[in-house]
Parts: sequence; C-alpha cells; structure tokens
Amino acid sequence: MRLYSIASGSSGNCIYIGEGDTHFLVDAGISFKRIEAALNSANLSARDLNGIFITHEHSDHINGLGVISRKHHVPIYATRETIEQLKRSTSLGVIDEDLYHEIEPDSFITMGELTVHPFSISHDAANPVAYRFATDSKAVAVATDMGYYNEYIVNNLSGLNAVLLESNHDIRMLQTGSYPYPLKQRILSDRGHLSNEMSGKLLGRILNDNMSHVLLGHLSKENNYEALAFETVRLEIVMSDNKYNGSEFNMQVARRDCPMDMIEL
Repeated sequence: MRLYSIASGSSGNCIYIGEGDTHFLVDAGISFKRIEAALNSANLSARDLNGIFITHEHSDHINGLGVISRKHHVPIYATRETIEQLKRSTSLGVIDEDLYHEIEPDSFITMGELTVHPFSISHDAANPVAYRFATDSKAVAVATDMGYYNEYIVNNLSGLNAVLLESNHDIRMLQTGSYPYPLKQRILSDRGHLSNEMSGKLLGRILNDNMSHVLLGHLSKENNYEALAFETVRLEIVMSDNKYNGSEFNMQVARRDCPMDMIEL
C-alpha cells in the first residue's frame, strides 16, 4: 500500500493513495500540471487514476479538479452536499455529470484492491469527510480540516499503519498574527482547524505498534512552520500517558510546495 503527499497546506492539498493497480487521489487542490508532474515522478499518470475523493469544497482542495477530470475523465467521489457545491463553483468549469458519484459518511466502498471508508469531520463546509483506505492487512487515513476531534474520530483513526494528520496552526502565532479577528475565531472554532497541540493529543490517542509513518499536514503558511509543528506534536506525545516516547515512529511534516517521498507499507 502506498501513501504519497503531493501537496499539503493552506494553499493546496493533494494526496495519492494506491495499492497494486488501484490509484486514487484525495483532493485536487493544486494545478493539473503539478499533479501530473508529481505522479510522473512516481511512474504514474493522471490517466491511471481510478477516482478522486474530495473531502470538501474549499478551493485549496479542488482547484485542479476541473482540468484533471475533463482531461482524463476521472470519476469524482464526494458527499451529496459537497457535489452540489462543486456544481455551483464557477472556477471549476463544466464537469460531466456522469463523473460525479455520491458517497455517504460511514459507508464502505470497495474499488479495486482498496476499501474506502469516508467518515464525518467538523469543518465549515457543506458535509465534509475524512477518508480511511484499507486492504486486508494495511490501513491509512487522510484526516485534515477538523475543528475538533472526539471518540468517533479516534475510533475511525484507530489501527492505522500510516496517517496524514492535520497540524494546522500554532495558537499563539494565530492569536497575535495579522489575520482579522473573525477569521481567527473561525480557525479556532469547532468548525475550523486542529492546532499543533490538538494534533499531538489526537495522535497520542491513535498511535499503535503497527503505525510506522505519520505525516503532519495542512500547515498554515502564516500561522505555523515545520519545525514548530513537529516539535509541538512530539512533545505532546512525550507528555501523554501512552507508552510511546515521540521517536518510535517515523514522523515528518508534509510539504505544501513539493511532494514527499512515497511511503510504501
């Protein structure tokens, strides 16, 4: 099973998940040119994609969706409410109606060699979801744009071998930064984004002996930086009451502007 972060950050998100001849993207929030170049570097092409799973309709998750779907007729999977928003978007251009496929949170979709499980998250979007992908023996998840986590989220992220988890902002940087007050309140709300501290606390709940890779993703360009996110999350693990010390698994920060190395599980 493969996990490949092509881009992850407040300016654009696109993650590849694959197993054998089954190839998916989670979101397409960067240009088609960048997506195709990243796939090519992994000996793939957009024409190989079996589908694109959209988490929600915000521009940093869909900017390249129109071009890639039209060019290669790639199916789009999203909740009904998200699809309605995509159809209203003037920036995507016209997308063939037949490419849209509705999914429901807490359903299971088996496609090729992967089973896909969308589950609900709290964000200021129509009906956002995160995704868990599994084979008979491996499981990975992409979980960003969450205002908070609860036992439902923890349960859906349990037993993973790898995860791309939101670590969006440093609370102090956000509070003292230049964002307008309403935007600060939105980000800090239950329909906003996970802070570094909350990401570390959530990671401490879902770590297990089989989790070999952690990618911290969707970092804010203005209210976070890689070293701070990494160290804050690591310290939360150290201070938690689980048995892990913060260095017993491979943790990296996903880059916003270039692909990471392919993770093979």
